[in-house]
Amino acid sequence: MALVSEFLSQLTLSYGGEAEPRFPTVVPVRDFDPAKDAARLETAIKTKGVDEQTIIDILTRRSYEQRRDIAFEYERIARKDLPTALKGALSGSLESLMLGLMKSTSQYDASELRASIKGLGTDEETLIELVCSRNNEELMEIKKVYKEMFKKELDKDVAGDTSGNFAKLLLALVQTRRDEPSNVVDYQTIDEDARLLYEAGVQRKGTDVAAWISIMSQRSVPHLQKVFERYKSYSPYDMKESIRKEVKGDLEKSFLTLVECFENRQLYFANRLHEAMKSKGAKEKVVTRIMVSRCEVDLMRIRTEFKREHKKSLYQTIAEHTKGDYQKALLSLCGGDD
Repeated sequence: MALVSEFLSQLTLSYGGEAEPRFPTVVPVRDFDPAKDAARLETAIKTKGVDEQTIIDILTRRSYEQRRDIAFEYERIARKDLPTALKGALSGSLESLMLGLMKSTSQYDASELRASIKGLGTDEETLIELVCSRNNEELMEIKKVYKEMFKKELDKDVAGDTSGNFAKLLLALVQTRRDEPSNVVDYQTIDEDARLLYEAGVQRKGTDVAAWISIMSQRSVPHLQKVFERYKSYSPYDMKESIRKEVKGDLEKSFLTLVECFENRQLYFANRLHEAMKSKGAKEKVVTRIMVSRCEVDLMRIRTEFKREHKKSLYQTIAEHTKGDYQKALLSLCGGDD
């Protein structure tokens, strides 16, 4: 146990520049032997009918660095790369999940963004989730990795694929100009920003969206939390109600996602997961994306928020709404019941 707490204390992640401790459900395994794991995977993939259980046990219980070492060893012994082998052995949602685990968190986010933009029609829902829920530090890393992977600039791709105020908001976020949190609480600016948000929206006819974009894309997260609190003393509606009244469509969804993430990012992800598993068949793409992209970041806290908000654990919800090997993989990433 001491090892785990020591490991957790080394990991910090910042939201808007403030060191935020990491709460992963997937951590490095002790006594790690990549050659042994690679050999077991090779047997599991080659076996008649494929031994999915072994593939799941290994890949969902190793950190990304460890999975990378396994992939290196695998290529050495099998003479082909692991993602290709997994593609051939698996299918459907289980395949997508396993291939996702072969990428680092930022590589995965970058490929999901690329997929949402590329091809016929844009997948706005994914684009909004990825751009509006990632903090400054994560977005900077995603931009760098996006360029390495696709030889293209993320902001140019986003701009080329969206339009109007929706495009302006996403671009402002991708440009990562958000202030670092300050130790000094600037009450005057908090008050000015709150008043400006009110005057640019609810108070007037029409909405000055540019004013909203500049405040929400440039101010630090702790500052914005105080601004939304202060906003209530100017406006008869809170910030989220105001957004619903003032804007529609993708722009509305984007602003709402931003505000939800400023207020409690892990609760936002918990609600997304809950929403994706509400109906009979789960929206497996959404479930896979959140589980894969957050399992080494904050999935432990997402689990806590999920239970608190929905009075049922994430683990039980996954067990009820998914099935087969895909379910086993998700439960393993989830890391336990609450």
